[in-house]
Amino acid sequence: MDAEIQHDTVSVATMTSATVLQKIRLAEQFRQGKQVRLLRPSYAMNLFFENSTRTHTSFEMAERRLGLQVLDFNVNSSSISKGETLEDTVKTLQAIGVDIAVIRHPANDYYQQLLDDRLEISIVNGGDGSGQHPSQSLLDMMTIYQEFGHFSGLKIGIVGDLKHSRVARSNMELLTRLGATIRFASPDEWYSAEFAKYGKRLSLDELVTQCDVVMLLRVQKERLGQSLPHFDQKRYHDQFGLTQARFKRLPPQAIIMHPAPVNRGIEIDSELVESSQSRIFKQMSNGMYMRMAILTDILVAKGLLSQKTLEGTGEFEISN
Repeated sequence: MDAEIQHDTVSVATMTSATVLQKIRLAEQFRQGKQVRLLRPSYAMNLFFENSTRTHTSFEMAERRLGLQVLDFNVNSSSISKGETLEDTVKTLQAIGVDIAVIRHPANDYYQQLLDDRLEISIVNGGDGSGQHPSQSLLDMMTIYQEFGHFSGLKIGIVGDLKHSRVARSNMELLTRLGATIRFASPDEWYSAEFAKYGKRLSLDELVTQCDVVMLLRVQKERLGQSLPHFDQKRYHDQFGLTQARFKRLPPQAIIMHPAPVNRGIEIDSELVESSQSRIFKQMSNGMYMRMAILTDILVAKGLLSQKTLEGTGEFEISN
């Protein structure tokens, strides 16, 4: 089945296997030097209402490498600070000719009203609260596919702050659809029944011996006052951190992933961040190419790139 090319990218909820594999193929082509040419001058703006290094920078790099002209946006100097709604800000960008808005916002599902308004400007979700992070999820799929060449039957462990993690929610949904088996390890305070339908909860000591991928989540220190006011970093590391001892128990084919920024010595021993089985910095590199693929699909849907741009991107299949 051919992947559907969409006007917006806000969630993994509607992504099929074909969609994921088409994007991986296209991202791989960009990694190998693929070039595109826009049919007219096109414009993007990145509206980040939460701090970001990787996502913001890789989107901007992706935009510039595709030939998009990137307009600056600063929350503190924008009309948002005067009380303007997000919807009116985005409509303003549309009115002045911006083609794509990449938005990160602390509110879950912030994008729903924008989609309901059926705007001409395209929306790319750079992360909404604890809801979705589609571009991170897709770059994670790319990293896993590069390693194993398939998803079906892979055992994926997701470890840490599940409650606040849009990465965990996006990845458990997409990986399950692609045929992987999920396992979780998390403190009681950061675990809830919503995760049970996606996989079993284990101790980290059990999990590390069983998984092809160990996906560590960032401890979100900015939220600890709300959910875990007496957080003990050493105790967390002892129970839920990837220590040298746990690393030695990983299967030989297993890889380590983390969406970053990494809290060294909390989620993972510092020495393991650059270990032979770590793919943490590979994820970051893949992020730019995957975001080029996401933006390219949107540009094709908007008629700003030729459909020929996507020729040859549907060749991947899921191996069983």
